Amino acid sequence: MWGFVEKPPHDKYLRKQNAMRTYLRFWLAILLGTLSFRALASETSPKVSEEKYGYFLEKDRKQVRIPFELHSNLILLYLKINNTDSLRFILDTGVSSIIVTDPEILKPDRLQLTRTVSLAGAGEGERISAHVAIDNNIVMGKLRGNHQNIVVLEQDFLRLSEYVGVPIHGIFGYDIFNNFVVTIDFAKRELLLTQHGHYKYKRSKGEKYPLIVENTKPFTDAVTLFADGRERPIRVLIDTGAGHALLVNNSPNETLRLPDKVIRAQLGRGLNGVINGNLGRVERIRLGKYEIDNIVASFPDSVAFASKLHNSADRQGNIGCELLRRFKITMNYKEGYMVLKPIRSKMKEKFEHDMSGMEIVAEGSKLRNYYVHHVAKNSPASSAGLQPGDQILFFDDHSASDINISEIYKLMQRGDGRSIDLLVKRNGDIFFTRMTLKRMI
Repeated sequence: MWGFVEKPPHDKYLRKQNAMRTYLRFWLAILLGTLSFRALASETSPKVSEEKYGYFLEKDRKQVRIPFELHSNLILLYLKINNTDSLRFILDTGVSSIIVTDPEILKPDRLQLTRTVSLAGAGEGERISAHVAIDNNIVMGKLRGNHQNIVVLEQDFLRLSEYVGVPIHGIFGYDIFNNFVVTIDFAKRELLLTQHGHYKYKRSKGEKYPLIVENTKPFTDAVTLFADGRERPIRVLIDTGAGHALLVNNSPNETLRLPDKVIRAQLGRGLNGVINGNLGRVERIRLGKYEIDNIVASFPDSVAFASKLHNSADRQGNIGCELLRRFKITMNYKEGYMVLKPIRSKMKEKFEHDMSGMEIVAEGSKLRNYYVHHVAKNSPASSAGLQPGDQILFFDDHSASDINISEIYKLMQRGDGRSIDLLVKRNGDIFFTRMTLKRMI
């Protein structure tokens, strides 16, 4: 064994080392300060390893392709946090940090928790509590993210798995879009990440439109709304975390009259709970040079949506994946533009909404037990005698165990006047009923 005697460091060396430690602590504090949430309590930051910081592609690749799933019009990607098993995360351009919605998938003793935060977002409920964990490693295909902050909810408040019908463990977005040029290819169902400096726009890739990134969110002014007998340009959020086609919210400066025919509905879920409002059809919108007719649009109640958003006067709505999936989309945050290339087969699809009047949630270990959560008055589901709490065992000849919730939604939109036979279980009794679909908007 080799031995040596260590000499004590001189004063100049100590001063240099102390200065370096101070610099690292300052830089780490800056990183932690990028979270756009209100801190309730904080602790001193643990030491940082000497590995590479930030997001990068393995072996300095210029570009990587990452497959994704599309469920309920939501983009789902698999990633690992600190060597966990693969986790499903929703790709959401509207979220500024990695949020773990299901805390049970992470081991608390392996997290470096530094503070508690209070999260505010859309929805009619109160703020929810979460914890900030620092110095985490992220892996998604050939993408790596070292020393990343994540936000871990205290419990699964959102219950996203029940509504999407597959296990959902979290939401993320901004870090991916900010660090790379991101192309979302809905036809191939893959994400194409290109390093900045290696993406060159060509006309063959689609039409190019300005993109405004504010508070980590991407907006565009390239939308014109034809509704209420008027034509008006609107600023919208490009929101991959929304399953609808178009959402329009009134601003303090202007109120849009609702369409003549609307229905009350639960429009979705935000960080702070359910978003209620109205659904109706908008005559037409123009997105860039593309005109799209007869779109189903959401009109949220202000208490659930606009009043919860910062700078809502500068934003008149958002565009979700029901519309976005009709294009191949490239988003370049750094240079401030997006590219849209229409998918011809998708552009011909009509915009439809649920024709049953019931909301279903998925439960059980495999999320294949389907229960009626809500039944609208005077709806086909109501006429068929369905009630909240009913378990549906068969949809026509499809066993519940063989069908996912996205396929169920498609069944419920398949045409005005069509019938669906249901095998239902209620309080231990089993019965058949027939539901005749009706286009309500």
